[in-house]
Amino acid sequence: MATTYNNLFLDIRARLKRAGVESAQLEAREIICFAADKTREQFYRDMMLYASGEMERRVEELVQRRLSGEPVAYIIGEWEFYGLPLDISREVLIPRMDTELLAERGILKARESGEGARILDLCAGSGCVGLAIAANAPECRVVLGELSEGALRVCKQNVRRTELNARVTCLGINALESPSSSLWDFDAIVCNPPYIPSGDIHGLDISVKDYEPHMALDGGEDGLDFYRAIAAKWKPALRLGGALIFEVGLGQAPSVEDILYQNGYEDVKILPDTQGILRVVEGTVNN
Repeated sequence: MATTYNNLFLDIRARLKRAGVESAQLEAREIICFAADKTREQFYRDMMLYASGEMERRVEELVQRRLSGEPVAYIIGEWEFYGLPLDISREVLIPRMDTELLAERGILKARESGEGARILDLCAGSGCVGLAIAANAPECRVVLGELSEGALRVCKQNVRRTELNARVTCLGINALESPSSSLWDFDAIVCNPPYIPSGDIHGLDISVKDYEPHMALDGGEDGLDFYRAIAAKWKPALRLGGALIFEVGLGQAPSVEDILYQNGYEDVKILPDTQGILRVVEGTVNN
């Protein structure tokens, strides 16, 4: 029986909710927009129009993929972060709202540093954090540093997509090794590193453990390998007054705070996200 886009949306939303999908409304809309090749504005405009049978079949295929655990961002190949639509593939983690606090802190530091500010997004993944900083602090220059070749390709696609080519550079960088002599004098290093303890990965939700890249998840035995290495090895890449700004996992903030103090960072701050979870730890280089 023929159905309108609105009824199709309501049906998908209900099915996703029953399956325990928290963002069922958003995901139902994104699936229909992708299947129908419509913008969000076109979707809302056309809600009372009837969808074709072919379009309904296409939507059903996508819904089945989502119900079997595949994240909608990988299904549609893009996701939004800090107002920027970005290309997403299974080579990178899906940008999450929790990470917007890391971007906000980087934006504040870039604006505070003024014209010519230099920011490094280390373990950049899709480039979402560095690109959000570049888009919202137009006087700064940003380097997206990423080891994975597949992720680096996605970074480059997103630099082009956001038209930030003039101020954003992509480099292959291993965050666990000391920086080369060309990587120096940054006002801030922002980093959302792999921080899941190796033994916990098998217990993650199927949408994460079976689809997202383990290289971007595995933080070693206690989840802190990258924090230790970066705090120790990348300090020389920061100019005086520069900040190392980390996203951290649940319960990791006190340990990362200790790591920063042990490595000589000062004015260490711990900041909560919108859910009240301690999400960002940052320290400054003053000597």
